[in-house]
Amino acid sequence: MKARKSYRIHSACLALFGLALFSPLHAFAEIRVVPESMEEVQLSFSPVVKRVAPAVVNVYTKRIIQTRPTMRDDPFFDFFFGRNRMSPPRQRIQNSLGSGVIVRSDGLIVTNNHVIQGGDQYTVVLTDRREFDAELVLADERTDLAVLRIDTKGEELPSLSFADSDQAEVGDLVLAIGDPFGVGQTVTSGIVSAVARTQVGISDFQFFIQTDAAINPGNSGGALVNMTGDLVGINSAIFSRSGGSNGIGFAIPANMVRSVVKSAVTGGAIVRPWLGIKGQVVTSDLAESLGLDRPVGVLVNSLHSSSPALEAGLREGDVILAVDEFDVFDPTSLNYRVATKAVGDRIELSYLRTKSMQKASVELVAPPEDPPRDLTELTGNHPLSGVTLANLSPAFAEEMGFDWLQEGAVVVGTARNSAASRLGLKPGDILLSINDREVATVRQAKTALGKNRSRWAISIRRGDRTLSVTVRG
Repeated sequence: MKARKSYRIHSACLALFGLALFSPLHAFAEIRVVPESMEEVQLSFSPVVKRVAPAVVNVYTKRIIQTRPTMRDDPFFDFFFGRNRMSPPRQRIQNSLGSGVIVRSDGLIVTNNHVIQGGDQYTVVLTDRREFDAELVLADERTDLAVLRIDTKGEELPSLSFADSDQAEVGDLVLAIGDPFGVGQTVTSGIVSAVARTQVGISDFQFFIQTDAAINPGNSGGALVNMTGDLVGINSAIFSRSGGSNGIGFAIPANMVRSVVKSAVTGGAIVRPWLGIKGQVVTSDLAESLGLDRPVGVLVNSLHSSSPALEAGLREGDVILAVDEFDVFDPTSLNYRVATKAVGDRIELSYLRTKSMQKASVELVAPPEDPPRDLTELTGNHPLSGVTLANLSPAFAEEMGFDWLQEGAVVVGTARNSAASRLGLKPGDILLSINDREVATVRQAKTALGKNRSRWAISIRRGDRTLSVTVRG
């Protein structure tokens, strides 16, 4: 029986992208001409590399790991201190290497979030071997991007400009620059193999540029550049069964990177525009019933009461086909198109309603915090003692990664060894009722728990399931 091949997505410090040399076959049928200059003899990416390579840096992340106390097994310590003495906790330093890209000459650097995640200290090393301590300006786990800053003392560093990644096409020549396996800065070449990859499973906003350039551990956070030397994307992951490059790599598009860097520059937290729509992929069967000639678009299943799309005229059952003339094929690509915009921007949605094409101009808004979150840790003599509750709103749900269509009082966390932790409550659980009394807000939960009882009946919703438990006081 043949061994089953298994492939994995690797996002542990990679690099990307490439080139393919193209020689027209019809040239052999033409009259050969003697080259008149070195440029006609030699095809090289050297001019591009010389211009962009100084803007690609190494990022070293240092983590301080506290080890647990252990039992000593040493006759010397046994003699003076007795047996079974515990050794003191120790610190262990863990270092990791990734790559980064200077995107502003004053020392602003973008890399992958997984390169710096959990780090205590960050060091940036330039191509001329100068080292700088770096501070973390912004980390965004949902896009797997992070922004660092180094103090250049007024010196302007080489930096890369953002390309419009929406203009990248399959077949475009690209170069990937990073530090694979820590061997030193390396340039690989290839082509754009695909665009708008959404079923990769790396981050919340999956919309990747795929390339066949070699990407390996150490290249994460490095640059994917086009032939004009502009930044097309940040190398992020590979598809591999061995951990090495198999010619399938993924980069976060520059347009997404630009939006995260903009938030870092303004010094605020990332506030992504909110459309207030939940939808599903249009399957072949759905496409046929909707009068589409192919499965494309997002079928709107529900709209929040505060949705700007609802205000613009969209309804349940509409099929969103494009955003600003860019086709959307699933909810992920729709979310990406919205996430690369800013609050206050207007987008044009093309949608199908009862086999009729329509358009709507939608002004994007920030997710509303209605009701206020009212973050509260419950205390007292009851089974929910030690749980932290909050009111769900689109803003809080977006912040915590919860489903913003849900309403009610949500469990944010539980104190260790508390009554709530022993009850088995988990972050994301929605409190439904206490002693058969419906609970929709934190305030209602506090009121229901305000009286001492000998018996507690509690119901919660966890995902698609409703769970109930009875506890004796």
